[in-house]
Amino acid sequence: MEHSLGFSHFIAQADTVGKTVLVMLLLLSVTSWYLMITKYIQNLMARNRARAFLSQFWNAESLEEVAAIEKKIGTNNAYARLAREACNAAQKNRHGKQKLAAAGGINEYLTRVLRNAIDQETARSEHGLTLLASAGSAAPYIGLFGTVWGIYHALVSIGLSGQGTLDKVAGPVGEALIMTAVGLAVAIPAVLAYNYFTRCNRLHLAKLEAFAHDLITLMTVESDEAETHQEAAPRFLRAVASAAH
Repeated sequence: MEHSLGFSHFIAQADTVGKTVLVMLLLLSVTSWYLMITKYIQNLMARNRARAFLSQFWNAESLEEVAAIEKKIGTNNAYARLAREACNAAQKNRHGKQKLAAAGGINEYLTRVLRNAIDQETARSEHGLTLLASAGSAAPYIGLFGTVWGIYHALVSIGLSGQGTLDKVAGPVGEALIMTAVGLAVAIPAVLAYNYFTRCNRLHLAKLEAFAHDLITLMTVESDEAETHQEAAPRFLRAVASAAH
């Protein structure tokens, strides 16, 4: 052939609609890869921070020490945020500041507080997944639309020129099919990334649920012990007074 046919030739021959479709696919690809890279780095950093916090949490001797650790390292991970919410709820309950929020008892109050915190963490962890899912499902159809549009114009050009031989048809049709390849190149990584991050979120939230149950148990036991000590002192004083009489 007198000139080479390829991707650059297809772009040069594409009209406004074809170039718009290609730009849309490129934007979806860039955005998808940006989300994939940033979310992977964020998840990796969050796992390392959570591992460090949990190591200090389970080695702490009291909840007061946990609160000190949380103030020192900050709430830079989901487990620290749950611990902070649980400590704040237990402190309010201890000082009688819970009002109607803890009408059902400390156990129900902590359950509601930690459930709200986990719901917020769920929304935070799902950030960007909608775009990945949209790119994975829509990109092939966008590419297919570009292919159909390109083939339509190729056939129109062939019909106007009156030359329908194989060497005249193969080039334009092959170049139009590039759109389908571009659409698949955008969709496949997005779908794989979406499945990967969805699984990571599911495991992460399951671990958070288990940690929340542990926090409820710890806070409930501490609250019961505090109430027992508060009731034991008056009983001891009454016993001493009775002995004196």
